[in-house]
Amino acid sequence: MNTESPARVAVVTGGTAGIGLACAEHLLVTGHRVAVFSTQSARVEKARDDLSRKFGADNVLAETVDLRQPEALNAFFEQVEKRWSLPEVLVCNAGLSPKHNGQRLAFDAIPLGEWNDVLAINLTGAMLCCQFVAPVMAAKGFGRIILIGSIAGRAMPQMAGASYVASKAALAGMSKSLVSEYSSRGVTTNTVAPGNVLTEMMAPPDSPAGQAALGRIPSGRMGRPEDIAALVAFLASDQAGFINGAIIDVNGGEYLPC
Repeated sequence: MNTESPARVAVVTGGTAGIGLACAEHLLVTGHRVAVFSTQSARVEKARDDLSRKFGADNVLAETVDLRQPEALNAFFEQVEKRWSLPEVLVCNAGLSPKHNGQRLAFDAIPLGEWNDVLAINLTGAMLCCQFVAPVMAAKGFGRIILIGSIAGRAMPQMAGASYVASKAALAGMSKSLVSEYSSRGVTTNTVAPGNVLTEMMAPPDSPAGQAALGRIPSGRMGRPEDIAALVAFLASDQAGFINGAIIDVNGGEYLPC
């Protein structure tokens, strides 16, 4: 358990499956109280039940929230504050990566509505969450904002469509603004960029696309949600206080920045 500050509150967006759920579990293991949300009520209920059983219902909050609805998002943060306090840790993980028959659309075929939905969830939703919590973190003198980017926003995209790529690349730019405004008051902002991780968003491992992805990874295996969550839990800790404004690639060597 976390002996530094056992009562810290963390919010994980898209925290009911895959990377988000793994992040919630790791944060609970390290002593945080954790609130998660997603748009799928069945997953929310399952996450609530599973996490409460493992870590105690007093430490878990799970709600159905659509990031495209600012009023619902505001109500969620009000609920977190009423139950515990506004969070010291924010993990912006929720993401949408549309596929059509398993394939990305050509750039000139992307419908405007789809483009807007992806940016509303992946980028604007993250911005709204940061607006809710960053000033409060600064007032407390401690905060950890962790943005979940993607290898698709760092390297030549292999499977992701342009809307997803643009949204994930833009998170790094948003991080710079947060670093410039809040770092002097104890708030760090970092971006974690996963590679090919075994979640529903990735092509099935035994598919041609999955096999091609595996062939690009020097480590010889796909990533697991726990690979990302372990890093997120560290970035949320006191020990990570001098890591700020970083983009940390977790991809088994598939992408190597200069």
